Amino acid sequence: MLGLSVPTLAGYLAAIVLLMVTPGPDMMFVLANAVRYGTRAGAVAALGVAAGEAVHVAAVVCGLAAVISASPVLFTVIRWAGAAYLIVLGIRALRGAGGPDAVAAGQDGRAGRAFLRGLVTNLLNPKMILFSVAFLPQFVDPAAGDVTAQLVLLGGLFVAVQLTVDVALGAGAGRLAARLADGRWSRRINRICAVAFVALGLRLAAG
Repeated sequence: MLGLSVPTLAGYLAAIVLLMVTPGPDMMFVLANAVRYGTRAGAVAALGVAAGEAVHVAAVVCGLAAVISASPVLFTVIRWAGAAYLIVLGIRALRGAGGPDAVAAGQDGRAGRAFLRGLVTNLLNPKMILFSVAFLPQFVDPAAGDVTAQLVLLGGLFVAVQLTVDVALGAGAGRLAARLADGRWSRRINRICAVAFVALGLRLAAG
């Protein structure tokens, strides 16, 4: 496949699977949406995150990601914007915490917003910029053919694996939350999601 060896592709897939199951802002966002608003919202959030990944891959192919990572000022602006966005989501989740009626309303009324929020959460994560610049090129072999085509292939596999993992996790979290959908558990879940968002925002701000 584009001259890339089977061991190289196998090693790449193993690496990204391990990365995908490591908790981070994207995974927490998908899980939070699935738990608060249902399986559908979790899947839509995963699609938004995957779309953000596709943008990062395109930026690597075009060389834009390298420019951003090389600019301390621009990189810091993106980092602080991402941190602020996550903290705002956490505060909104805390203010919107409620019982089963609130969760049921969210399943229908807020699932559509999950895509955009997932996209923005991923795009404003500066660590994804550094990761894309540092990780993808490691598996490119200039002697194996077109470098751009290899980056597109590797990036496409990355997006596909992340989408698969996030959708599976979101589906599981959504089903579990549905079984615990009484007033007490709903309020606890909302608070946990809110705290998770704020903690991730603070962590991102701290660098």
